[in-house]
Amino acid sequence: MEHEHFPALIELAKQKEIWQYMANDYSAPETILAELRSNMLKRATGEKYTFTVFDKMKHKVIGATSFLNISQQNRKLEIGWTWYDPAYWGTGYNTECKLLLLTYCFETLKTVRVQLVTSEDNLRSRKAIQKIGGKFEGINRKERIKADGTFRNTAIFSIIDDEWIEVKQMLQNMLA
Repeated sequence: MEHEHFPALIELAKQKEIWQYMANDYSAPETILAELRSNMLKRATGEKYTFTVFDKMKHKVIGATSFLNISQQNRKLEIGWTWYDPAYWGTGYNTECKLLLLTYCFETLKTVRVQLVTSEDNLRSRKAIQKIGGKFEGINRKERIKADGTFRNTAIFSIIDDEWIEVKQMLQNMLA
C-alpha cells in the first residue's frame, strides 16, 4: 500500500456493508484515513504490512489486506484486515490474492503457520477462508469489543506449512 492509493481506498470504504462484521466501522473518510496512516506507521516498525488489492484488468483499486500479528521468532503471522469492494465479493479475486500472499508466506518467509480470523457471524467470510484451505480451529468468545460496545466472537482458521503444497495445488486448480 502506498499513500497514492488512499483516495481510492477511502472512496471504497464508504460502503457500509464492508464493515458489517468488523470490530470497527471505517466507512467515514476520516476514520479510514486514520487507519490507513496507522497502517503505514506500523509497516515502518514491522508490525503490520498492508497491501492494496487491484483489479489489473480494469486498473482499479478494489480493496486491501494485511500481514499482522507477526512473530518472526515463531515463524507465524496472520492475514487479515481483508476488505473488498462488494462488487468483487465471490469473483475469485480473493482466491488469487490469497494464493499470492500464502506463496510468499510459506515459500519466501518460511512461515510455519498462517492464521486467518473473522467474526463468528460472518458466514460469507468463514466460507471464503475454508474455500482457500483454512482449517477451522475454534471460536474465541468475546475476543473483541466492537466500536458500538458489543462483543465479537472470533472464528479462527489456519494453514500450516505441512498443508501448504496441497493447499497451493487446490488454489492453482481453482484459478485455472
